[in-house]
Amino acid sequence: MHNSFPAAKSRYLFLTIFLSVIINPVFSNILQVQDSAIFKQRVFNSEDLIRGERLFYGLVYPGNKSINCARCHNARVSDSLNWNPDALEISRKYMDKNASDLGKILLNPSGKKMTQVHEGFQLSPEEIILIKAYMDKLPGIGLKQQKPVVTNLFLFIIASIMFLFSSIDLIIGKKIKKQWIHLIILASTGIFITNSLVVNAIAIGHSPGYAPDQPVKFSHAVHAGQNGTDCIYCHSFAPYSKSAGFPPENVCMNCHLLVRNGTRSGAFEIAKIIRGYEEMESVEWIKVYNLPDHVFFSHEQHVSAGGISCQECHGPVEKTDRISLANELSMGWCINCHRTRDVNFQNNMFYTEYRDLTEKIRKGETGRVTVEGIGGTECMKCHY
Repeated sequence: MHNSFPAAKSRYLFLTIFLSVIINPVFSNILQVQDSAIFKQRVFNSEDLIRGERLFYGLVYPGNKSINCARCHNARVSDSLNWNPDALEISRKYMDKNASDLGKILLNPSGKKMTQVHEGFQLSPEEIILIKAYMDKLPGIGLKQQKPVVTNLFLFIIASIMFLFSSIDLIIGKKIKKQWIHLIILASTGIFITNSLVVNAIAIGHSPGYAPDQPVKFSHAVHAGQNGTDCIYCHSFAPYSKSAGFPPENVCMNCHLLVRNGTRSGAFEIAKIIRGYEEMESVEWIKVYNLPDHVFFSHEQHVSAGGISCQECHGPVEKTDRISLANELSMGWCINCHRTRDVNFQNNMFYTEYRDLTEKIRKGETGRVTVEGIGGTECMKCHY
């Protein structure tokens, strides 16, 4: 009796290993849906991928109801802001997961917004597999591009070719006998080419309205406007540094430790911040306001010493979802501001060194001093 216990224990251990190593993998292949993300066994043909794409675009009616995923999740490149993740973002997130995981989020979502939007969705396991098969190929091909339009560059090339051929024929070939035709072509194309060169040369480095897609769809209208968050809370470097800086993830997590769902973006965008915080990877925000390398600019000088509000340069950010270039940041724009803006000498420690001007203002000998009056338009103030 005493010796039988180790033998029984050995048999139990052998049976456990046999079930977990041999039986479970065999039967799990039968019980689980074999989609390409895990088993890499099923090969989808072109008809499967086309059907998956048609299901995504709502062109197939499962359960006599159209489910158009592309209505909320862009499958084409778009300039307009869409708070929902695009098809490429979703495909990357679920690339290493199986179709059943995608089916759970489609048919039984946990977020409040997705629960409302996905209410009544009916998709069979096969249809979900086909949708995932279509989405699995998106990281390799990307989102569909918008159809190209005729641009000024194309017109410039055509005008240059016409100008060149007309000049050669007028001087050398002389196949067109009526010279007035050449004069009309040369005059019209010459004016267009000259205008294009001048306008685009002036516009180099100026991109009014520039609003790139950010890695996280962050709304200043919600944070600074609706919630009343002070700009300095996130851009804490502005009062004492050249750059205002991007907020680190730990600042975001002061609120988002509790707030996990957005009113418009759901949990998808906030999850990017949380993932970056937990994995200690910074979000690579795209800078909107860029100055040439030879230009010196200090936020400290303007925010702390000048007392200038963020909105004067960056526009009404508290009313803006996606930040765009509100002002052209040209040299003339800056100089005009320096010529018209008064310097506040009262209760401003930065200007105490201007004793002569302070004394003249105190005695009433001068009514106002602009930034230009203290050297604000001198070349070396801004250019190294």
